[in-house]
Amino acid sequence: SSFSENDMKKKKKNKKETVDVSIVPENDVKKKKKNKKETVDVSTVEIGIDTHRTIRNLIIFCIAFEIFLVLIDAFINYNKFTDIGGIRRFCNIAREDSLASWFGTTQTFMVGLTVWMIALIMKHTSASKQQLIGWCIIAAFFTYMAIDDGAEFHERMGSAFKAIAKRGDSADGSWMASLLSFFPSYTWQIVFLPFFGAMGIFIAVFLWNELKWKETRIFIILGLTCFVIAVGLDFIEGLDKKHEWNIHTFLRNEFDLRKYTVRHFAKSIEEFLEMVGITLFWTAFLSHLSILMRNGVRFSSTSPKLPSEPSPPSIKS
Repeated sequence: SSFSENDMKKKKKNKKETVDVSIVPENDVKKKKKNKKETVDVSTVEIGIDTHRTIRNLIIFCIAFEIFLVLIDAFINYNKFTDIGGIRRFCNIAREDSLASWFGTTQTFMVGLTVWMIALIMKHTSASKQQLIGWCIIAAFFTYMAIDDGAEFHERMGSAFKAIAKRGDSADGSWMASLLSFFPSYTWQIVFLPFFGAMGIFIAVFLWNELKWKETRIFIILGLTCFVIAVGLDFIEGLDKKHEWNIHTFLRNEFDLRKYTVRHFAKSIEEFLEMVGITLFWTAFLSHLSILMRNGVRFSSTSPKLPSEPSPPSIKS
């Protein structure tokens, strides 16, 4: 069949109006190049933290958990909520293998890490050498305290001191025996109280000058007060029952209480005060760390990139 002349003309016109869609417009090419330039390297990640709110929530959690430890000791352990010895020992706040002991040791170790972080930042600022040494001493002290809590170091050294003193057949044993007979309480306090007392004074004086914020100073003073009272309770616990300073004997006779009841709850208060004291110290150090971080602290890796190390991932904005 043959097409009419008009149909042939229409076909030629349509061919001229055909557009090649394989050709990308110039504007689209420019957009693609622009998107490549806008690719963001996510190897550096910045995370915003509300430090004031975080520290507030942390202190609330710690205090609440410490009260919880006192309560489960009273109800589950002392009041014998269960006959299973393992559960009662787990809840016994006075034992070194309990939940309370783990919490106290972990919290003390976290305080040490926090102070080490402060010392690291101070090292890269215009702080004097004396300031840096002071922060390192405090960091080392709290790290030692965490190790001591976990390994019962001061109790073991106190027992060793007592064993040497009782020998009495050496020069060391003679003067140690006289010192042991003079001191009325636990032996470990003879060895460690001078050290702890000196550290307490150093911490109070050094941090009073370093911490310019009023609230942090208050936390430090309250924390030291908690430790002083706790050591005082431990001193009373180690006294002979006939000693005139033994408040335990007075409470037993005055209120007709069992010896175990008085000693256990005195120990419970002592452990609770130690944990609260550590919480107050941690709050003060975290508050000071947040102030240093606000001034601008950025951590970056200085180690060389390995040949086989892959490139960091990237995302398009």
